[in-house]
Amino acid sequence: MTDAIVVEGVRKRFGEKVALDGLDLRVGRGTVHGVLGPNGAGKTTAVRMLATLLRADEGRVEVAGHDVRRSPDEVRRRIGLLGQHAAVDEELSGRQNLDMFGRLHHLGARRAGARADELLERFGLADTGRRAVKQYSGGMRRRLDLAASLITDPEVLFLDEPTTGLDPRGRAEVWESVRSLVGGGTTVLLTTQYLEEADQLADRISLIDGGRVVADGTADDLKAKLGGDRIDVVVRDPYQLARTAELLPRGATVDADRRLASAPVTDRMEALTAVVRALQDAGIDAEDVAVRRPTLDEVFLSLTGPTGRMRERTKEGV
Repeated sequence: MTDAIVVEGVRKRFGEKVALDGLDLRVGRGTVHGVLGPNGAGKTTAVRMLATLLRADEGRVEVAGHDVRRSPDEVRRRIGLLGQHAAVDEELSGRQNLDMFGRLHHLGARRAGARADELLERFGLADTGRRAVKQYSGGMRRRLDLAASLITDPEVLFLDEPTTGLDPRGRAEVWESVRSLVGGGTTVLLTTQYLEEADQLADRISLIDGGRVVADGTADDLKAKLGGDRIDVVVRDPYQLARTAELLPRGATVDADRRLASAPVTDRMEALTAVVRALQDAGIDAEDVAVRRPTLDEVFLSLTGPTGRMRERTKEGV
């Protein structure tokens, strides 16, 4: 069995609001699968359903080889969940928090204490394990949260926006911890608002909008949907922006706030050489000229929201 998570045709409504509208999703074992989407797209609803906290109205859901509806207890024994908000007690020490979670999972006093020590060491918190959590940095608290979700050594871990509110250092600490988990065989389903986070961590990404998957693939697959490479030119004089756009290949766009002109290209080196020469001949002073791949931010903006949904339905012939 290669899939740790299987979701087929799942629908979920809350009154008149449709949260999930025929959601299909497969997550391979031992991988990080990113789930992206705008607010209200259905990401958190999907996680709560996979974690047995909500029931689907229609469709089939399996986690770690067990049907979520028929065998919820079997699923719960095999999963961990890190929600958007901290679950640890700030007045207790890191070790006391983990020991408490272990006892709540019926590990027994000796095993709970040993497991707490194992996890503190694993997440680089052994030296601070006896300090009150209120003295921890944001990254340390989130790593402790992550450690708490692993008390039972789950096969599948759900991370619902795990680095929200963290500074770049704290985010990097959590990323390193996630990579270590996957290296040990854990399957991770990651929802995030930080597209860079998905780009860094996810082996595969599903983009959800309107309660269904509108795009799926590796980060490179999704970026390729926008047509390959682009050339960007940042000009020193904003009054030269329109003229710069005329010198770029067909399909150029401008961003006046950033003094940026951008256009799709097919041959990276040929386009770069031609544009630099054209700028010099026209006497345009460029602060920067670069050829780059599309970003996940651009994919996100292109495929989500009313415009994106209409574009995808047009492709499908709807």
